[in-house]
Parts: sequence; structure tokens; C-alpha cells
Amino acid sequence: MSHAPLQNDTFLRACLRQSTEYTPVWLMRQAGRYLPEYRATRAKAGSFMGLATNVDFATEVTLQPLDRYALDAAILFSDILTVPDAMGLGLSFAMGEGPKFERTVRTETDVDQLAVPDMDKLRYVFDAVTSIRKALNGRVPLIGFSGSPWTLACYMVEGGGSDDYRAVKTLMYSRPDLMHRILAVNADAVAVYLNAQIEAGAQAVMVFDSWGGVLADGKFQDFSLTYTKRVLAQLKREHDGATIPRIVFTKGGGLWLDDMKPMDCEVLGLDWTVNLAKARAQVGEGPHGKALQGNIDPNVLFASPTQIEVEVASVLASFGTPHQGPGEGATHIFNLGHGINQHTPPEHVSALVDAVHAFSRQQRARA
Repeated sequence: MSHAPLQNDTFLRACLRQSTEYTPVWLMRQAGRYLPEYRATRAKAGSFMGLATNVDFATEVTLQPLDRYALDAAILFSDILTVPDAMGLGLSFAMGEGPKFERTVRTETDVDQLAVPDMDKLRYVFDAVTSIRKALNGRVPLIGFSGSPWTLACYMVEGGGSDDYRAVKTLMYSRPDLMHRILAVNADAVAVYLNAQIEAGAQAVMVFDSWGGVLADGKFQDFSLTYTKRVLAQLKREHDGATIPRIVFTKGGGLWLDDMKPMDCEVLGLDWTVNLAKARAQVGEGPHGKALQGNIDPNVLFASPTQIEVEVASVLASFGTPHQGPGEGATHIFNLGHGINQHTPPEHVSALVDAVHAFSRQQRARA
């Protein structure tokens, strides 16, 4: 299928550590509840899954933030839990309560029944990718995504979100063999899922290791990083003649950047606890460096636009002037350190996006 040529490839260039005229910006959860137009579409859809499984609605909400803000990338509207749902665990979303699974994975029998799902059950995701890519008409690139094997396992074992991760950590410590079996299936499922998104039109893919940071040192490497690597090893490097950048974001993962540097991906996402200058020195420079994505605190968006501009300038200054000129070097993709809060004033997002573009141009001009 031929697609419209890309008019703004700033995000993809930054992912590949090539120089850009300004620092690109997109936001985790940019299509979401903080936008009144999203809430209106969700009301029409009747439920979160009604929204995610309807190609037209999913396309509409993916494009809503781009109509409002000068963002440099779109991200597929979906959920990280579509994969375990396709494994037959019965996903539902109660209003204001977050995701719940009818069935959990805690026993040997549960684990024996797990398998990489038939991707036909996730056809609605791939159809949405194709529809969004077409609707974007080359405005900006489209990012596909999945949860990491470990993060999916947390939800599958807990049956939903968790405050203390007691069930999943109990399983990990008491039956590491079962935990490894769950993670292996998850990793292979995520790889097939992301490759299908790439074939459907995703121009970059992101692995959200949202709960990697809850693990003990050593356990993170064995139960999260190992399986993220297993996903990356199976991903398509290119499609339709274009390189497909791979982004890995571990919330709370700043402690383990040295362990993540050798990973087979182009970009590392960082949360707001990480010092960008140090991360750049640690993993962003040199021939095997990573592009860095992040990392302003989402709660900055509750301050006044003037304060938001101060904080944006501070994040850009912390990274320093990105690589300029030919070849590859240290690059930065501006983002939040986690997803945007649902109570965020939409006009404050304009202040953030515009400040990133303006200040990052000035930063390059001064260099």
C-alpha cells in the first residue's frame, strides 16, 4: 500500500540520531481524557474498549491532539492490555476504576494455557493503524506500541492495576520457573503484535515497561530487561524501505541505564527522575549511543504557561544542544516523564509544545 510522503520527519530523524532544526515533541497519552473532544467521542463509543475497537473512533481520537497542537508524531490510540485480552483473559474497563481481567494467571494450569494469541483477534488494532496512517496523510509519523512482557505479566497475574505488586512478586519469588514461562509467551506475542503494527503502517514502535521500576536490582535485569530484549530481537528493522525506530521506556528505569545501553533499540525513554545531562553522557553519545526521549514532569502542566516555559527551557538546557550537521550524534525527543494527567488544562499543552519548538530553535542558533 503506498502512503503519502512524510511532510514532517523530525521525530524519525531524531530517533535515528540525525540532526533536526528543532527538538521534536509528542506526549504519552496525548489522545486522552484531558481533551473535551476525546470525552465527546468516548461518550459516542459508549466505553473505552468501544472506542479502541472501532476503527473510525480510534482514528478520530488519534488525530484530535494533532488538530490542536503542533505535535511531531501521532501515537496509535489503543491500550497495552489488548494482547492479554486476546489471550482470553477477559479485559474490561469500569468507569473510573481502570482495567480488570476476568481471569488471572497464577497457577501452573493457568500458565500451561497461555499461548501467543491468534493475531486475527487483534485485527481491530491493525485496521486502526492502517486507517490512522491514511488519515494522517503524511503530516507526521505514526508510532505503534505495546506493553513490555513484564508489565503485561503484572496485570495478568494481579488481574488489574496494583499498589504493592504482591501477587506478581509472590509468583516471581516462589515460582520463578512459571514467571519465566509467562514472560517468554508475552515476549513472543508482543513481537508478533508489533511486527503486525509495522506491516499495517506504524513508522516507529514503542515498548512501555511501565512497571519495570518496581523490581529489585537484579530482578529487573532477569525478569524485565531480558524479555524486552527478546522482543527487540524479533522486530522488523525496516519496512517499505524505511528504518523503523524502536523506543523502550521503563518508568523508574534510570538506575539501570548502563544495563540498557547495549539494547538493540534506537531510543530510550526516561522518566522525570533522570538527569538528562548525565543520561546523555552515560548512554547518548558515541557510536552505539541512544536517542533520549523525555522527561518533563507531567504535573508541570498544572503551573502557569510562564512557569511551563521556564521548566521546558530547563529540560532542554539539561540535555544541551543536540547533535548538529551530518552523521549521527546525541539527539533528544521531548516528551513527558510519564502519561499526561487527565485533569491537565488543554491550553497549557499548547504552551509546552510551542515552547519546546521555539526554545530548541534558539538553542541551536546559539550553539
